[in-house]
Amino acid sequence: MGDEGAENPGWRLASGLRGGLRGLWAAAVDAVYPPVCSGCGRMVGQHRGVCPACWATLRLIERPYCEVLGLPFSHDLGAGILSADAIANPPAFERLRSVAIHDGIAKSLVHGLKYRDRTDLAVMMAEWMIRASDGNVLACDAIVPVPLHAFRLWSRKFNQSAELARAIARISEKPFLATALIRNRRTAQQVGLGASQRHDNVRGAFSVTEAGKAALFGKRIVLVDDVYTTGATVSAASRALKKAGAADVTVLTFARAVSGLI
Repeated sequence: MGDEGAENPGWRLASGLRGGLRGLWAAAVDAVYPPVCSGCGRMVGQHRGVCPACWATLRLIERPYCEVLGLPFSHDLGAGILSADAIANPPAFERLRSVAIHDGIAKSLVHGLKYRDRTDLAVMMAEWMIRASDGNVLACDAIVPVPLHAFRLWSRKFNQSAELARAIARISEKPFLATALIRNRRTAQQVGLGASQRHDNVRGAFSVTEAGKAALFGKRIVLVDDVYTTGATVSAASRALKKAGAADVTVLTFARAVSGLI
């Protein structure tokens, strides 16, 4: 069909017309909604991009880093090296991957999505998260968001983690298990709490539905959240996934807090 279509003038004409129409539509959209930097609003060359000034503030997390906690090292310590925290306090999940350190443009994008209803940012952020996942999105069986309690979802109107997870699932063509993991109780805001308080706040806060257990059992799961701070929330969620039978959990966030490089 490919060779026959390529030699068919009518097929080439139709294909060219479709391409031309897509180009005209894109030009019309750009005229009405010109592409601007997702961070500062300056004009840029294409949609879902950032300007050079904002890009310069993006501190990408790239190797060398701890293979478990994704914590960046200041210098290469060799393949498979783990951070002291990963050795002393093994997490409930198998690995953590994040796009960038939570400052500069990364922090602005997270706040825009979470607090300023910029759900349009989710696709761009999801694309970056897939690249940062170190192949774990492509290798997984399903994508699961960290859920909000029903009351908080009602007051906020959307779950930023679910927006990111939905976009990741759509781009990677992986199943999106939006309701497999639920938050049993309304917890206090984590912002302003210390590490131990954060862990106490979310202990036992998550569970998996009966339908979710069937979908998760024996599967490799990517658990999506916007920011990793102390790990309290994703640890509690990971324990619930593991209790339900998930075989492997990768935590994937857009940003992570880092106090300093090892």
